[in-house]
Amino acid sequence: MKLRRDSLEPLRRPTRPSGMDKQRLTLTALTLLPLAVACGSESGSGSVGTQTPASQPVTGIHWNVDSLTTDGMTITAPDDAFLRIAENGKVQGNYGCNDFGATATVEGDRVDFGKAESTVTACVQEAAMSFEESFSRALAGGALAADVHDGELTLTTDDGDTVRLSEEKSAGLYGTKWTVTALRDGSAAKPLPEEAKDKAWLTFDEKAGTVSGSLGCNQVSAKATVRDGHITLGAPEATRKMCDGSLMDTEQSLLKLFDSKIEYRIDHRDITLTRENGEGVSGVADG
Repeated sequence: MKLRRDSLEPLRRPTRPSGMDKQRLTLTALTLLPLAVACGSESGSGSVGTQTPASQPVTGIHWNVDSLTTDGMTITAPDDAFLRIAENGKVQGNYGCNDFGATATVEGDRVDFGKAESTVTACVQEAAMSFEESFSRALAGGALAADVHDGELTLTTDDGDTVRLSEEKSAGLYGTKWTVTALRDGSAAKPLPEEAKDKAWLTFDEKAGTVSGSLGCNQVSAKATVRDGHITLGAPEATRKMCDGSLMDTEQSLLKLFDSKIEYRIDHRDITLTRENGEGVSGVADG
């Protein structure tokens, strides 16, 4: 197949359980369209672009792609395929192998997608690449009829091809186990060491006004007051177990979040916690 060579960097993927082990060969790194995120809230917001108000709730929802029917044949979508249209018309998604970004205009029950830009990754599995070709062609073929019912969205082309999608709820700040995935310094993110992977996590309790979890080595808890997109964390109370060097280094970085005021941002199932100096962590909703 002919690979796209647009100039984007990969969009950050939401976590979704995947039953498909996709062995990937990345051909090039790309530059992304801006991603609008929610600051101190549970839904996305943006400041670029305009769109005509939709008559049905198509925008502002994370849609998992379930299947595609074309020429009378229905194909099940790869696990990672998704689509989201922000209220400002910005689009982000995954075709099943590659991430993509675009714009969309919603008028009544019609959705018209603009020219998409995508990453260029060759997936080893032929089925994923084949679905990607069909899905991207359906979105680019002109305005699609949109039908939303009970958390399900059906997009239909003028030729009768259909894309079926289902809503995936965003994670809330409270009660979610946020697994720490990376340490941040400004816009740069550094993944946790392999030894610390999946071992550091935080959960916020609204009723108790606390945060508790693991620093990768020791357990921790503290007061947590949430207000106006910020969380004021109290002094940490932690166990005192000694662990390997990389775990202790991760723990020291996470401890810097406490006894301070931090900004939080939630984008679907991803969270960032950032101190005033730009240092912080990224995490993902568990399960």
